[in-house]
Amino acid sequence: MTGCERVTFDAVVVGAGFAGMFMLHRLRGLGLDVRVIERGGDVGGTWYWNRYPGARCDIESMEYSYQFSDALQQQWEWSERHATQPEILSYANHVADRFDLRRDMQFDTEVLGAAFDEAACCWRLDLDSGDTVSARFCIMATGCLSSANVPDIPALDSFGGSTFHTGRWPHEPVDFTGLRVGVIGTGSSGIQAIPLIAEQAAHLTVFQRTPNYSIPAGNRPLDPESVRDIKANYAEFRRLNSLRSPAFGSRNPVGIGGSTLDATPAQRKEQFDFRWGRGGFGFLGGFDDALVNEESNNIAAEYVRERIRDTVEDPEIAERLCPRQVIGCKRICLDTNYYATFNRSNVTLVDVKSTPIRRATTFGLETTEGEFPLDSIVFATGFDAMTGALLQVNPHGRGGEPLRKKWEAGPRTFLGLTAAGFPNLFMISGPGSPSVLTNMMVSIEQHVNWVADCIAYLGQHDYSTIEARAEAEDAWVERVNAIAAPTLYPTCNSWYLGANIPGKPRVFMPHIGFPPYVERCNAAADAGYEGFTLA
Repeated sequence: MTGCERVTFDAVVVGAGFAGMFMLHRLRGLGLDVRVIERGGDVGGTWYWNRYPGARCDIESMEYSYQFSDALQQQWEWSERHATQPEILSYANHVADRFDLRRDMQFDTEVLGAAFDEAACCWRLDLDSGDTVSARFCIMATGCLSSANVPDIPALDSFGGSTFHTGRWPHEPVDFTGLRVGVIGTGSSGIQAIPLIAEQAAHLTVFQRTPNYSIPAGNRPLDPESVRDIKANYAEFRRLNSLRSPAFGSRNPVGIGGSTLDATPAQRKEQFDFRWGRGGFGFLGGFDDALVNEESNNIAAEYVRERIRDTVEDPEIAERLCPRQVIGCKRICLDTNYYATFNRSNVTLVDVKSTPIRRATTFGLETTEGEFPLDSIVFATGFDAMTGALLQVNPHGRGGEPLRKKWEAGPRTFLGLTAAGFPNLFMISGPGSPSVLTNMMVSIEQHVNWVADCIAYLGQHDYSTIEARAEAEDAWVERVNAIAAPTLYPTCNSWYLGANIPGKPRVFMPHIGFPPYVERCNAAADAGYEGFTLA
């Protein structure tokens, strides 16, 4: 490498989750001097922080794992269809040990800011330790769901009990036995945690703004014969998954296909019954048009609402738990006994859309309906998704331009990997990439491999910098929106659009479809990094 002087490292990677770990491994393989900066105390990323009751992955464990090392995937043994947080964290620690990753990682350190030094042609990162590190390349492996969102509740500081966020859970066990607990939020983490908290608490009050669709997870111990079959054909299993739009689910049962509207009522019921009973993300897989045809979508949605009504004994509570938006425009949740939990005598459901939370008090939460006495409050309120962690660092590019300013009308990237005006800055699973609409492990590996190959290319051809061209970025933003427009994804207020964060621009952020995305990334690289300026 030339043109970048007085640097501390060849590359600095921000984040030691699955993206940062693999990025370090790949760049080491190129002979580069790399440092990973991580604000947590160890590896694992989201699985280091998300330790709430019931936390587990919604992608099946045989798929939610690295594929870069055949020895690793052959030797590691998963115990359940959907792995728990402790098992996933154990896997992350095993990978760190196996590939000796920690010696190039700096834990308990937060990056306060990053700026591109045009004169020295490098990135400088300010750390909360007071140190500054510099590197030719800055790689943001900060994760799509890592910037916790805590709602602005007036007088929250006055609450005399304990508060928790599902994305920042204590490392020691939390005991709710005999306590009055309030859970705010019924997204994925709330839906996973609520049944277990209800079993322990004296009384649980669930504060729901918008009900979400949840399908039984169908979790169970893995069948040894199925595991042996997958491991005997792992390469083909991975290849077939990579050809699917979400990059997982090649073993899900094939549906009837075609339009839901063309099937008979009996055929529809058979498909939905089977997929509800099987559990998992395959629920909408019986037909082809659930996410592009509103009438077809409502047939699937009404089936779920009927299952809620069949499960919840109180008709009024059942209706309050029934979602009314398009099914799938928000990420579908997977649960174990979520709806049945509202049959318990110690569980209360509060609709904060019709009776908003006014403020916290010393003894609980006050809504327009009255005060609810609580000993503990759990915020299951999600994250500032896809952009939050990047904008916390808020890199400054050429001319000192802040990324926050560049993105004030919504995130703009080329390939979800780079941003015009920010040379040698890469984002792993950034906005404009398939990311959260896919198996994140597959998207992470594809991004890391692309970035590593790009850096190797620069070195081989004696380039100092690579930077997205503004016209390529404009065309990419147009493409992402054009793909989403005919679908039902943008029709509801989801975190895919940033709708859970007050004041955040409403822009559909992920690229729909993994295979065409990979094809476009490969085409750019094969054409000598078309759409980029190499200097």
